[in-house]
Amino acid sequence: MEAAHQYNVHEAKTYFSRILEEVATGEEVVISKAGEPVARVVPFRPKVRRTGRGSLRGRIHIPDDFDELPDDITDTFGTR
Repeated sequence: MEAAHQYNVHEAKTYFSRILEEVATGEEVVISKAGEPVARVVPFRPKVRRTGRGSLRGRIHIPDDFDELPDDITDTFGTR
C-alpha cells in the first residue's frame, strides 16, 4: 500500500478540495500539526442497508433441529 499523502494544517485548509478529490479516489490523507499526525481522512464506505425486519428472508436457512444435541453428547451428559 502506498504511503498516505500528508498535509499540515495550513495546507489542508488551503487545499481542502484537492484533499477531498484524493480521498474520493480511494486514497488516505494524513493531516499533521507541528509535524505530528493528528487526523486521517479516509474514503467513506456506506454501511450495508437493511430494509428492515425480514431483510434476510430466503437467504438464511436454520434447520428445525438446530438446537438439538447430538446423541453422543446426550448420552454422555444427559439432558437438561
